[in-house]
Amino acid sequence: MTTANELAAAHCTLLRGVEHQLSPDRIADLLGVLPEGWRLVEDGTAIEKTFRFPDYHRTMAYVNALAFIAHAEDHHPDLGVHYDRCVVRFSTHDVGGLSINDFIGAAKAEALLQR
Repeated sequence: MTTANELAAAHCTLLRGVEHQLSPDRIADLLGVLPEGWRLVEDGTAIEKTFRFPDYHRTMAYVNALAFIAHAEDHHPDLGVHYDRCVVRFSTHDVGGLSINDFIGAAKAEALLQR
């Protein structure tokens, strides 16, 4: 079984094609190792979580740190940025659904809060 720490330590790789889509069972397993709040959206083709912050400054600090990591991993989430929260959504468009990269990204998004 994969842990959240193992996912956070991993790196995204270029994935193209439906053969890289995760099975529903694997998605359920990986959702189970992520911290609470991650959920399936878009008919199971994406995962999403809302991160809440006390003010705009902290929200933007998180968004900028996440953008830096996403750039380094070359796997970019969709972000909804608001005054006191950021909605983070991962999906791998090149595979037409969820790949391991989405769960690596989610784990790295969580790890930012531990720093």
